[in-house]
Amino acid sequence: MLGLLNINKPLDWTSRDVVNRVTRLANPDKVGHAGTLDPLATGVLVVAVGGATRLVEYLQQQPKRYRADFRFGESSASDDLELPTERLDNPPVPTLAEVTAALPPFIGEISQVPPAYSAIKVGGRKSYDMARQGQAVELAPRPVAIHALEVVRYDYPELTLDINCGSGVYVRSLGRDLAASLGTAAVMTQLVRTAIGALQLETAVTVEQLLADGLAPHLLPARFATQHLPQVKLTEAECLELRHGRFLDAGKLVSLRGEAAGIGPDGELVAVIRHENGKLRPSCVLETIQQQKRVCHHT
Repeated sequence: MLGLLNINKPLDWTSRDVVNRVTRLANPDKVGHAGTLDPLATGVLVVAVGGATRLVEYLQQQPKRYRADFRFGESSASDDLELPTERLDNPPVPTLAEVTAALPPFIGEISQVPPAYSAIKVGGRKSYDMARQGQAVELAPRPVAIHALEVVRYDYPELTLDINCGSGVYVRSLGRDLAASLGTAAVMTQLVRTAIGALQLETAVTVEQLLADGLAPHLLPARFATQHLPQVKLTEAECLELRHGRFLDAGKLVSLRGEAAGIGPDGELVAVIRHENGKLRPSCVLETIQQQKRVCHHT
């Protein structure tokens, strides 16, 4: 079995809960996922099956889109509703114009401090475990990318944002920092991931559908994992060479930088390739879907 599943993660499920269900259906094939969602979040969770698990790193490179709800005038230690919230005394009431004007500094490459209640490890321990034990947790700011940020609805104290971002962004931290820039506080009340790359919430399947139908009817081609890479059309002869681990002459692709997706005559992903010393080197080679396996060469 080889492919990707676009699953709508249910509320109160961990990403691991979903993977465990898929694992039982996919046995003995491997299963992995890209982009963990907290139990309080729902939406697109991409699960890779079989050899496609080696493509998870490419899925994680793709932009993610979220619809997030926040409530101004409240705070919590987790920056969402996981922990009890505390109301501020007489907080300011930002206008829509003020909220909109506060967004631009959060667009682009920004520095973000993750929430203490997160899975980030500090000295080998997850920060949320330390925080729950009452230990002070100070996480270093990290660079993240926000591609676009838009107000969908604002009816104080409720704010809904549409967020297009890169990997590693904590949306609840974004709401916390946006509120702080307006002189107040905010907690995230709901989070829905609406897309990872080209995989949209509208076409996601439920866990119930997978249990009823099995995985095969819902498996998507592996090429969805590399749609953000340059696409290189390959001949059947070139596909055969790559499947044997051989290099190809770069030819007109000599200017290629980084990795590219090598697409076979049938439109399927054959290999991830990169230019190296005038040759196209296969860094990941996929067997045909019919063979239901994949071999990767990492050097």
